[in-house]
Amino acid sequence: MKYVVWTAMAIVSLVVIGGGIAKLRGVEMVLASFATLGLPAISGTFIGLCEIAGGIGIWFRRTSKYAAGGLAIIMLGAIYYHALHTPIMEGLVAFIILLICGYIVKRRGTGIIG
Repeated sequence: MKYVVWTAMAIVSLVVIGGGIAKLRGVEMVLASFATLGLPAISGTFIGLCEIAGGIGIWFRRTSKYAAGGLAIIMLGAIYYHALHTPIMEGLVAFIILLICGYIVKRRGTGIIG
């Protein structure tokens, strides 16, 4: 069962670290959502750093459930953006990552896996 959790962690890490790097590199398409929501430009940098930290922190036993919980909150924000400003299917990846993060929190929080 631990391999299922590790696979889930790998999926989340790849997706959020990739998104975080895109935000830090200033990819306009990725940062446009922050302007649409009326947030300052620094918000994209902050969320990008949080995504990278969460994607790394998810692998450490002591921080795994907290990193997954923090990433889940970020995904809620992404879902909110997509629900209001894009076709809802564009938010599907954020929804799937949210579900996977919830699974990781549940599994890592119970001490079931090593």
